[in-house]
Amino acid sequence: MTYSSEREALCKAGAHLSARGLSPGTSGNISLRVEGGWIVSPTNVAMGNLEPESLAFIDANGAHDGGAAPTKEKFLHAAVYAVRNDFGAIVHLHSTHAVAYACLRDLDASDAVPPITPYTVMRLGRVAVVPYVRPGDPRLGELVGEAAHRHHAILLANHGPVVAATSLDAAVAAIEELEESAKLYFLLHGHKTQFLTDEQVDELREVFAS
Repeated sequence: MTYSSEREALCKAGAHLSARGLSPGTSGNISLRVEGGWIVSPTNVAMGNLEPESLAFIDANGAHDGGAAPTKEKFLHAAVYAVRNDFGAIVHLHSTHAVAYACLRDLDASDAVPPITPYTVMRLGRVAVVPYVRPGDPRLGELVGEAAHRHHAILLANHGPVVAATSLDAAVAAIEELEESAKLYFLLHGHKTQFLTDEQVDELREVFAS
C-alpha cells in the first residue's frame, strides 16, 4: 500500500480528534501532503473510523487517483495547498465552540480571535474569517485560498475551522488550540477579562515567529 506510514498517521490523527469529541457524526476532514499529491479522508466516514486503505489519493493535478471517494470539501484542501507550498497538512472540523465562535457577528476578518493566552498567539497567529458560503460551493475554496496567503488558521462563518500547518501534528495541535480558545472566550464572556496587551503579543510573535 502506497504511503502506508502516512496513511496510518492520518487515521491516528482522525481517531484522536474524534476521541476529543471534535468531529461529531461524519463531519470534518483531514489531509496530508505526500510526494505527488495528497491523501485525504473519504466522504461520509466518521473521523474515528478512518481506514488506511480507504483514504483518497489526490494527484498533483487535483484528480482522484485511488481510494474511496474523497470528502466533498476536498476543494478547501486543494485551495490551500495550491497557494502554500510550506503547508503539509490540513484539518477541517465542526467542533462545537469554534463553530459557535464562527457564528458571532462583527468578527475582525483578519484577526478574529483575541489574545486570550500566549498559546492562542503562538499556535494560531492571526485567525481569519471568510464569509458564509453553503457547504460544497466551490466559491468557498476561492475564499479560503485567498485567506491562506496570510493565515494558517481560518474560520468559515457559520460553519467551522480550517487549520493548516507544516506537519500533521502541528495542524492537529493548532486546531485543538483554536477550539480551546473559543471555549475560553465563551467561559469568560460577561466577566472582566484581561487579554494580553499589544506589547505582550508583539513579543510572542517576535520570539516564536507566530
